[in-house]
Amino acid sequence: MIRIGPSGNSDAFYASGRKHTYQEGEFLHSIGLNAFEYSFGRGVSMSDDTANKIKSEFAKYGIALSVHAPYYTNFANPDPEMIAKSISYIKQSLTACNKMGGERVVFHPAACGKATRAEAVEATKRNLALLAESCKDIPFAFKLCAETMGKNNQIGTVEEVVDFCLIDDMFYPCFDFGHINAYTHGGLKTKDDYRRILDYTIDKLGFEKASVMHVHFSKIQYGDKGEIRHLTFADDKYGPEYAPLGELFDEYKMSPYIVCESNGTMSDDALIIKNVHKNA
Repeated sequence: MIRIGPSGNSDAFYASGRKHTYQEGEFLHSIGLNAFEYSFGRGVSMSDDTANKIKSEFAKYGIALSVHAPYYTNFANPDPEMIAKSISYIKQSLTACNKMGGERVVFHPAACGKATRAEAVEATKRNLALLAESCKDIPFAFKLCAETMGKNNQIGTVEEVVDFCLIDDMFYPCFDFGHINAYTHGGLKTKDDYRRILDYTIDKLGFEKASVMHVHFSKIQYGDKGEIRHLTFADDKYGPEYAPLGELFDEYKMSPYIVCESNGTMSDDALIIKNVHKNA
């Protein structure tokens, strides 16, 4: 099954009179979506009561849930104490996600800082191995989704993310196609542009893992240094367009988890994504 939904509460959600995230379960079901991503971008904080309410309501309406870990994880940081903090942020996110009934946690891999890109990538690989070892004793099922990044000084190209996913079975790719388009300065234009990414990923990771990849999708304004800001699907300048990718997911019989990150219109634009698919 392809899972499709918004990242966070959209303008349409609030316009409907709803206020609380647990109400997303009924809202998303009512408009025909079946996934939601909760962001702990600025830190993991949620009471058990709130988590249980979200879990109950989402289960009632068949809505899958994923979590975005704090944005400031950096597995290329040269300071061991900062690596320990990044590992802690991920584990806190996993615990919160599990309490809400989800199993996927998305995270930002790293930034170059003062290191060369090659040095930063190698440090990230070493420290992700430490993260994997630290998570071995977690007693519930989970997936850690390393995200492709949109700025030139960030670690997370398609190839880097796929490489990270070879470190351990717990790692899965999160392809943010708006980010990919931004750091390639508009490199996603044709179906073949997307096909190359899917074929590369399947070749390196195998179809079983690649077919359930995590996906972020939005149109993103970019400049010389990459990503600037998220847009809506109404934008006709920056892209990328979803239809060519969606057609390939259907052609390849893949079952990705797709999160729309448009600016305010994420539930509306998630429905546009859904309408590309024949059986979503």
